[in-house]
Amino acid sequence: MSLQYVLPLADPRADLETVGGKGASLARLANAGLPVPGGFHVTTAAYKQFVIANDLQPRIMAAQASAEASRPDTLETASRAIHDLFARAPMPPEIADAIRAAYAHLQSPISNLQPPVAVRSSATAEDLPEASFAGQQETFLNIRGADDLLDAVKKCWASLWTARAIAYRIKNNIDQNTVALAVVAQELVDAEAAGILFTANPINGRRGEMVINAAWGLGEAIVGGLVSPDTIVAEKATGQVKSYEVAEKTVITVRTEKGTREETLADGRRRSKVMHEAEVVELVKIARRIESLYSSPQDIEWCRAASPSPRGRAAKGEGKFFIVQSRPITALPPEPAQWIPPNPKGMYARGSLCEHLPNPVSPLFGTLGIRMVNIPTKEIGEMALGVGGGGYQYHAINGYVFLGMVLTWREWLAMAKATSQLTRSMFKVSHEHWQEGRKKLIAAIAAQDEKEVKSLSPTALLDSARELMAAIGRFYTVIQASTLPSASSSEIVFTRAYKMVSRKGEPKAETILFGLETTPLRAEKTLFDFGAWTRERPALRDFTHHTPTDELAAALQVDSTPEPIPAEDWREFKSRFQNYLDEFGHTTYEFDFMNPTPAETPEVILDALKLYVDGKGSDPHARQRESTRQREETLQKIRSRFKLIPNRWFDKSVNWALRVGPDREDSIADLGMGHTTLRRFLGELGKRFAEYGAIQKAEEIYWLVEDEVDELASLLERGESLPDYSARIPERKAVWREQMKLIPPAMLPENSIWAKMLSWNRNSAGNVLTGVASSAGKVTGTARVLFSPEDFGKMKHGDVLVAGTTTPAWTPLFAMASAVVTDVGGPLSHGSIVAREYGIPAVVSTGMATRRIADGQTITVDGNAGIVSLN
Repeated sequence: MSLQYVLPLADPRADLETVGGKGASLARLANAGLPVPGGFHVTTAAYKQFVIANDLQPRIMAAQASAEASRPDTLETASRAIHDLFARAPMPPEIADAIRAAYAHLQSPISNLQPPVAVRSSATAEDLPEASFAGQQETFLNIRGADDLLDAVKKCWASLWTARAIAYRIKNNIDQNTVALAVVAQELVDAEAAGILFTANPINGRRGEMVINAAWGLGEAIVGGLVSPDTIVAEKATGQVKSYEVAEKTVITVRTEKGTREETLADGRRRSKVMHEAEVVELVKIARRIESLYSSPQDIEWCRAASPSPRGRAAKGEGKFFIVQSRPITALPPEPAQWIPPNPKGMYARGSLCEHLPNPVSPLFGTLGIRMVNIPTKEIGEMALGVGGGGYQYHAINGYVFLGMVLTWREWLAMAKATSQLTRSMFKVSHEHWQEGRKKLIAAIAAQDEKEVKSLSPTALLDSARELMAAIGRFYTVIQASTLPSASSSEIVFTRAYKMVSRKGEPKAETILFGLETTPLRAEKTLFDFGAWTRERPALRDFTHHTPTDELAAALQVDSTPEPIPAEDWREFKSRFQNYLDEFGHTTYEFDFMNPTPAETPEVILDALKLYVDGKGSDPHARQRESTRQREETLQKIRSRFKLIPNRWFDKSVNWALRVGPDREDSIADLGMGHTTLRRFLGELGKRFAEYGAIQKAEEIYWLVEDEVDELASLLERGESLPDYSARIPERKAVWREQMKLIPPAMLPENSIWAKMLSWNRNSAGNVLTGVASSAGKVTGTARVLFSPEDFGKMKHGDVLVAGTTTPAWTPLFAMASAVVTDVGGPLSHGSIVAREYGIPAVVSTGMATRRIADGQTITVDGNAGIVSLN
């Protein structure tokens, strides 16, 4: 009977149902002669018998019945109750005897010592290609003695019911009543080093590369994200090292008498290479065999022994490396496109306007949009920077926009000189220059708004869209040379001055600039006041609270008044909401005009309003008052310590930062003023294309290129039949979705020294992403990965906002967020500024957070250290 409860590691009966995903994988590896530490399985039959013998199943189901994936408190309550059940339940004798006997076979016949073992959970729903379930249950290392082993097995069984595992099964529709857990017990390798190997590059998708993460000691520090590992990229075919990034390894996991602990690594290993080239070649050779065995790219956990190998057939003939896990890579990007710059002599950067285009652009923006923006960009390059011949232009490469600079050394020097002169002059009048540009853009929008779109010809609609896009591009060149550099420079100068005169314990420099009156703050205060007004009217409050957001948005579009709201209250509610949209709704979530504006998608604003109606979210008025009080008190203390001259230059830096700081946020908010009108022209044109059979829906116009739109508009104007382009749309959407998986390099060519300095490879693998710490604090929460307004409905109060970048239009989401993580940005970017205002942690410039973090994943954001841990 004991055989049904325990199986040898390489037993042919060790399949998924019997020993779980981890156990089945290890059995397969061992049978293939790969270097796997010896051990045995405690089967799912043992778990089921344990549950039956102690009559646990009804009590387990009752304990987790009220658990909700969105409510951590209910998950924790259920988990604690179930863990108590397992802890109190005795191990049936027949199971305990079988485990003791299997463990005895691992003992040395000479010394009769009880060997240390690693005890790992192996779930039946784990490590499958379609369900990245790995790590949901527990692992216990350095377990010695049969009694401690039995206790560890029970703890593994109980870990099937952690809060995280329960939530995972709820979210992924896994039947809680059918799950079971196996356990794998293996001899513990006394590892001097350990890590993870990916048999295909998980960042760029290159199947010909392997990526290795390596750290000193046992593998728990690297798997748990406690240490920054060395990152090695090697050729799959030969094992030749292509790149080796040595990390500062501050922590090491070591064995203790019972168990393990993390210690500070203070010796020479801290900054030394974990692996030599010959070792990389050897490990890659083993990994090639594993990938060949599974016929798919693998995520492999490995270790390198520091002492004689554990006994067992799997340990023979393979040197000092051991494999302790292999599972499919579940989120491998497609084979990478080549990042080939249009001109090999040029330099192409994801900067300037590109920061407002974090995702691949639509085909229409990539043609018409970029072409129109390049008209004023070329003008400023020629007139202000002295760059001629189109050497200063935007380009779409694999869907991502880059600013290209194709310059000779003389032109580089001339541009640097011109930029310096331009910057100095603009700093003095940056506000005035922005306001002048703003008036011109408002006038351009007003001129287009006067047109009746339905009466315009197809070519007139297209020409109007082009004219307005050029005006918007021209406005960006204005703020690019005025408010944006002026505000950033003023904050840098003030911060340096403040650090020279402030004392320990006084507020940080950035807090002095909190609470300044900006468009995003005005929008927040307006929405907060709107929520407070609504809360005072019970019928309106209850309707707003209980009505789903999409239904509330629909109710605002009709004339009737919902019962039992007083008609006067409903009219005022609609008026206030429309006024809010008129004042703050004409900005952009993202600069690509394919994306609707807040005025067109009011649902995210209504979600934030509901938060305030429910009395949640911080009071922006109180926050601003407190910031103002703290600023005035701090500045007064500093001024009282100095005489006239120091005060003069300090006051100058303070006044400059306070004067121009708000201009940055306000001018970026202005960047989308024309998008609603622009989309009205394109929407009308798309509607006509759809009516005459060129496309199926009006919004598909954004998936056409400019030449196609030009052709269709001309044919329509001449009264000729239109070709059917609808078949092209699905393919282009598919290409766009594949481009979304790519991680564009910060700079091209990729082999240039600047590109290597700005590389995101530091975040290519492992459980820790590093970025720029831009707002202090540390939070663990559910990641909500958002790319566009279509995703905003997923955001819940307390979620961690993960995005490519944010703009002022995203500000309502900050009221719900517990932390912020972005791909791009810096300490002075919108996301950083707003996060500091809200007092929530932020880590920016991770390069690839939206690609590495799964929506719904639990992550820890450390805004002090600039680290995001993937739990």
